[in-house]
Amino acid sequence: MNVRRSAATLAVSAVLCVGSAPAALADVATPSPAPVVPSGLFGKNDPTYDGVWRQSFALLAQHTVGLKPAQQAVDWLVGQQCADGGFASFRADTAAACDAKLMLDTNATAVAVQALKALGGQDAAVKKGADWLKSVQNADGGWAYVPGSPSEASSTAVVISALAAGEKPAEVKSKAGKSAYEGLLAFQLGCSSEPAADRGAFAYQATADGKLPANADATAAAVLAGLGQGALVSPSASPTDTPAAALACPATAGDPAAAAQGAAGYLAQALKKDGHLTALTPGADQPTPDTGNTADAVIALAAAGHKQSAAGALEWLKTNSAEWSKGNPAGLGTLILAAHATGTDPKAFGGTDLVAALNATGPAPQNASAKASEQPAEKKDDKKDEDSGGGNVWWMILAGAAAGMGIGIVLSGRRKKNQL
Repeated sequence: MNVRRSAATLAVSAVLCVGSAPAALADVATPSPAPVVPSGLFGKNDPTYDGVWRQSFALLAQHTVGLKPAQQAVDWLVGQQCADGGFASFRADTAAACDAKLMLDTNATAVAVQALKALGGQDAAVKKGADWLKSVQNADGGWAYVPGSPSEASSTAVVISALAAGEKPAEVKSKAGKSAYEGLLAFQLGCSSEPAADRGAFAYQATADGKLPANADATAAAVLAGLGQGALVSPSASPTDTPAAALACPATAGDPAAAAQGAAGYLAQALKKDGHLTALTPGADQPTPDTGNTADAVIALAAAGHKQSAAGALEWLKTNSAEWSKGNPAGLGTLILAAHATGTDPKAFGGTDLVAALNATGPAPQNASAKASEQPAEKKDDKKDEDSGGGNVWWMILAGAAAGMGIGIVLSGRRKKNQL
């Protein structure tokens, strides 16, 4: 769910973690002219790496606040689906059949399934998407961003969240007999992990020496997956509102709900220091605030019944998310979902009307007021508003290529478009 990283980062991540990735990845590092942004798509920036992701979050957010998305926006998303049910991050030419050169994306597929399921009336597309996701499950029960690559927690979690609406993840098993939850829980740091503060967290992937480094991105996604939740969390999803607790030791082995609560405890502790999460971004010497993962953590904590543990981070987002989310459909959508999960008014979020701002980035919803519908899309600072490092995309790809040759940098995070 987190919109923190662009799909380019994920493609690089696949290269780093796979060693030898599917042939489709070979084409990723070849720059091509930026495609024209289709009229039905949210956002004005190059959709190559995040078109389906940002569209799905925009539609899901509009639905959450009672708006009926424009038909052309829904049709655009449905039209991105391949005949086998999978989605790529973006298909510029939907008239051409998907072929082996097109890199299908479990994350894009999973969020598209969630959005189309919530909107209703798209049963065929939802079923095809879910069936495709099940068809690319790894032997260990998990999923990778790029099918055929080693499993990682972020992709496994987002796929579980998509399947949970119509499946029982514990019963979704690989050909080797491993369930989706077995694939996910293998990435959780248990009661013997050090430092103790990381216990309960999830790693993105294991390092070369088998260690599991805590990763907030994967942890927030795993909370939702363990609870059988998707990105859309109702404020009444949990009848309780208690402080999140540290992982209970010994933890209940194999219990996804208990694992989710332990992960929520880690997030709550991580938020206490500054009221937000941090990340080390390309070119930075010190960690900087991670707005997207902070929003994800708020949603995860609310889903787990710990809104009070998310309260400080929610207030931080109200004060500090405006620049990050400006012109960013996925970012605005995530903030709307965070507001919804905590019972906060998204139209008065730290002085920003998130709903109006989101509507201004794409086709006007069918039932929007005339005033909201007439709001012009932002025209300033296009360069500044590029999707999560549009200017950094090729930096990340080159970094991935170098790492593939031996530097060994692991970029954690999933398909979190539009952030860094």
